[in-house]
Amino acid sequence: MTDNLSENVSVPAPRVSARPLAGRVAVVTGASAGIGAATARRFASAGAAVALLGRRSSLLDDLAAALREECSADVLPLGVDVTDPAALATAAATIRAALGRPDLVVANAGVMLGAPFDEADTAEWDQMIDVNLRGLLATGRVFVADLLAAADAGRAADLVNLGSTAAEVIFADYPVYGATKAAVTQLTRNLRASLGPRGVRVRSVDPAFAVTELGASMAHEATRVGLDEMRSAITTITAEDVADAITYSVAAPARVNIAELTVVPTQLG
Repeated sequence: MTDNLSENVSVPAPRVSARPLAGRVAVVTGASAGIGAATARRFASAGAAVALLGRRSSLLDDLAAALREECSADVLPLGVDVTDPAALATAAATIRAALGRPDLVVANAGVMLGAPFDEADTAEWDQMIDVNLRGLLATGRVFVADLLAAADAGRAADLVNLGSTAAEVIFADYPVYGATKAAVTQLTRNLRASLGPRGVRVRSVDPAFAVTELGASMAHEATRVGLDEMRSAITTITAEDVADAITYSVAAPARVNIAELTVVPTQLG
C-alpha cells in the first residue's frame, strides 16, 4: 500500500522577517548620495542602526532626519573623508560610543573619472587611487576588529566592498578607474580567504551602468558625454536596485556568504 500522506501535507514556507537587520549596527561610506544613500535607507528600513559617512555633511544630515522619521531608526551622520585615516579612526570611536560596535560595513565611497590615457589629468588618477583603493583599505582596517568581535560572538559580520564590472570588462577611456576596481576585486578575494575562516563574510558587489552621480565630475568632457550616451542607450539599473542586492546579501544566514555579486542591466546579459 502506497503512503500518500506526503502528497497531502503542505510544508509552510519559511518566515521572512520584515526587519531582517534588527539589532545590527551598520556603517556605510559614501552615504550622501547614490548607492550609499540608497543602501543606508534599505538598512534602516530593515531594522539596523546606521552610521552615515561622507564628505557632504548637509546631505548626510538630511538623510539622517528622513530615516529617523520614516524608519524610526538610530542614525548617526558623520562628515568624514575616507582618505583621512585619523578622521576615520575618530569616526569609528564615535560610532562605537553612540550605536555600539559595527558588525556590518559597506565600503562604498568611490569616484569614477575617465579620460583617454594620454589626455587625462593625472590629479584625477591620484584622486581615484586615494578614494577607491586607499580609502577602502582604511575603512576595512579601522573596522576589522569590530567585525571579528561580532564573529567571535557568533553573530553575522559583513564587510562589503563596492567594486565595478570595470574590473573585468575593458572600457578604453577608464584605464585607471578599471585598475583601482581590479585592485578592489583582488583585495576582496584575499580578505575573504583570511577573514572568512574567522567568521567574517567579505564580498564584492560589482554594478554596471547604475544611474547615479558617479562620473558627473570628470574633467574630460567627451568622456563624460560618452558616459551619458552609454547610459541612455539601455534600460539602466538604479542605485536602489544595487542597494536591494546588498541588503539581500547581508540578510542571508550567517553561514552563507554571497561572495561576489554582479548587478547589471538585463540588456547586458
